[in-house]
Amino acid sequence: MRMTDQKNGQENAPLLKVNHVSKYYSAKAGAFSRDKRVVKAVEDISFDVYPGETLGIVGESGCGKTTLGKLVLHLFEPTKGEVLFGGQDVLRLKGRQLREFRKHAQIVYQDPYTSLNPRNTIGRTIAEPLLVQKLADKKQTEESVLRMLEVVGLSSDYYDRYPFECSGGQRQRVGIARALILNPKLIVCDEAVSALDVSTQSQIINLLDDIQKEFNLTYLFISHGLSVVRHMCSRVMVMYLGRVVEIAGCEELYRHPRHPYTEALFSAIPLPDPEIKKDRIILEGDVPNPVNVPSGCAFHTRCKYAHERCKNETPQMRETGNGHSVACHQIK
Repeated sequence: MRMTDQKNGQENAPLLKVNHVSKYYSAKAGAFSRDKRVVKAVEDISFDVYPGETLGIVGESGCGKTTLGKLVLHLFEPTKGEVLFGGQDVLRLKGRQLREFRKHAQIVYQDPYTSLNPRNTIGRTIAEPLLVQKLADKKQTEESVLRMLEVVGLSSDYYDRYPFECSGGQRQRVGIARALILNPKLIVCDEAVSALDVSTQSQIINLLDDIQKEFNLTYLFISHGLSVVRHMCSRVMVMYLGRVVEIAGCEELYRHPRHPYTEALFSAIPLPDPEIKKDRIILEGDVPNPVNVPSGCAFHTRCKYAHERCKNETPQMRETGNGHSVACHQIK
């Protein structure tokens, strides 16, 4: 799916371009075994992210969402593939060049209780990226931190507080301020609201929405909260056992899911009206062991439409119209 600048009708170039990225880990077969097996945490994933959009990444726990997000930021080394940010291969950067890239791409972590150093004040925590990058003197740093506190909805009183003096929502606001202080272009939100209660979730979601507009940010939004993803994202990518199985515009995907896994996933979204009956698709069996992924389509062991080709041949992503791509042999 290509995106067009609404003002001049010209196509935008992708801010982020991920090409055939994979990440494998070695794992022993048992505690006393010398045999090594391979866990394919991420397998041959390609996608583009355009300036100003929010791409959602959804799927069951263990499907590789977080690993993919950290590969994009070069926090993990890939087994193969490339990640282009503004046309530059992030995975080849080292030293000063990698540090320069960090100015433009940041992350907000899932757990606001473990992502902040308990020994640092809130002011020091938010200032740390500026100190590491050596971008400001003491006075400028303090001014920038106070401005970020205001942007994320915290008073200047929080400057000298410690994380234990803050609630979960306040800590996550601090994490967002820390990610924002370098004025990045891309922020990876790794389950940024999943550890918060529902009322706090809505506040943080609205904050992320507001600062995206104010700072012209691009988000990679990793989540298992499908209702949150629908509210936040312009496109959604569905993962299963390390692979992308479907990607489309948000409303297109939620109204017309095509992959059997996506259909089952979306059927579990609760409706606000309890009087409305909804057909829930119950998947049989458990998610396969990632050390021993089924041959062919990894989903075929749980798919009611599976046939012989699904067991032997891995389906490739292909366009089906309306910016919709799916990896399934059943889709014509």
